[in-house]
Amino acid sequence: MKKILKLIGAIIVIVLGILIVNMLRLSSKQVASDTLETVTLPNDIFQNLSKAIQYPTISFSEEAIPDSTAFFGFHRFLEETFPLTHEKLTLEKINDYSLLYTWKGSDASKKPIILMSHQDVVPVDEPTLGDWEAGPFEGKITATDILGRGTLDDKGTLIGLLEAVEKLLEESYQPSRTIYLASGHDEEVGGANGASAIAAHLKVKGVHAAMTLDEGGFIAEDLVPGVDGPVAMVNLAEKGFASFRLIVETSGGHSSAPPRENTIGMLAQAIVDLENNQRPYKLVKPIDYQLEYMGAELPFFKKMAFANPWLFKKPILEALNAHTTTAPTIIGGGVKNNVIPTVAEATINFRILPGETIESVKQHIINTISDKIKVETVGFLTNPSPVSSIDSESFKILEKTIRDMFPKSIVVPGLVGGGTDARYFYEISDDVYRFYPIRIGPDSMTRFHGIDEKISKDNYKEIIGFSYHLIKKFN
Repeated sequence: MKKILKLIGAIIVIVLGILIVNMLRLSSKQVASDTLETVTLPNDIFQNLSKAIQYPTISFSEEAIPDSTAFFGFHRFLEETFPLTHEKLTLEKINDYSLLYTWKGSDASKKPIILMSHQDVVPVDEPTLGDWEAGPFEGKITATDILGRGTLDDKGTLIGLLEAVEKLLEESYQPSRTIYLASGHDEEVGGANGASAIAAHLKVKGVHAAMTLDEGGFIAEDLVPGVDGPVAMVNLAEKGFASFRLIVETSGGHSSAPPRENTIGMLAQAIVDLENNQRPYKLVKPIDYQLEYMGAELPFFKKMAFANPWLFKKPILEALNAHTTTAPTIIGGGVKNNVIPTVAEATINFRILPGETIESVKQHIINTISDKIKVETVGFLTNPSPVSSIDSESFKILEKTIRDMFPKSIVVPGLVGGGTDARYFYEISDDVYRFYPIRIGPDSMTRFHGIDEKISKDNYKEIIGFSYHLIKKFN
């Protein structure tokens, strides 16, 4: 018995030793920060964003025709508001509504960079209008904020980027490398006619960039347990997106004599089976980078867990949502309360983890539910994106700019669960990243696509300053 206890004790000591050694090896990945020059901004920057919000450039659906009055009016506003940009840069309109500006660099041997944004916004749910502090397309300016649809997603980035370019042009700045400003018009419905067409256009022109930067990363405040300061999430990749329609077809019947397999019952069981058989959590790139960068900044026990994913993997990956998610989103069937329908349908949306595919998810559905149920894809589909590098010069410049601008923040590479226009630019870029310094806290998460979307004046100035310094650091 004593020998067994000694053996158990020895195993515990060895395991603890491994845990501690791995934790000690997990050192901070944060680069040193330097002081940046202060950028003096004009007094009209808030009014400019306010006016941009007043153009309802809404994307309703993939099939809907864009509102030409809103979009063309917005384009005229950009021309009037940023005269130097439209004088010095070349502007091409792609599919009438998307914008591609080219700022020619002085050194053709340097690879260009592509800075992205998008013009369109999501609709506002009519019943919520009374819950807004001001009309969603009013562009109200308060003592601290600019309110309205698009301030966070994504006109704050678009107008802030143009403000930075206009400021640099006023200073007679000439970039050494060519800079493309790409702004799609249908990001909120998949970007097939906007960003996808811009990327295809650049490919035909033979453009291959060192880096593409888009929305999809942010500065998280009070969102990461154990980290006191802000966390700058630089997302290296995004999950795939696929929806599948489950279709049950039967002979129906009278509700007084229900069959053993009821149409709606079969559909409900399929949904329950999928929710009860989720795709597994996996430690894949870039989740492993996230553990390394974030883990080094955590308190003792959390740091130990992040340094030893072989032992603590399950709770960590669950917290990071590191799996292909399953979400029933639409259901329909039935015409009368005493009639068993002949057809019932449900749509299930999946956000696909890197390493899995649309086809592998479809096979998972087929293997999980009854073979009497049809499974077919529906709507916009895209596989997970590739994962960009953390060792490239582009990442180092981006990382340094963030640390210089926000020295109290920690930079963490990650994976975004939602979709962005950036997915289309991997073929024409060495690396694709998602980050602009929009500050997101517990009270602002719901404002994305939600009620009272707004951005603080201070944060908006940070977006302009970040864009200004990033362009200079890349040149």
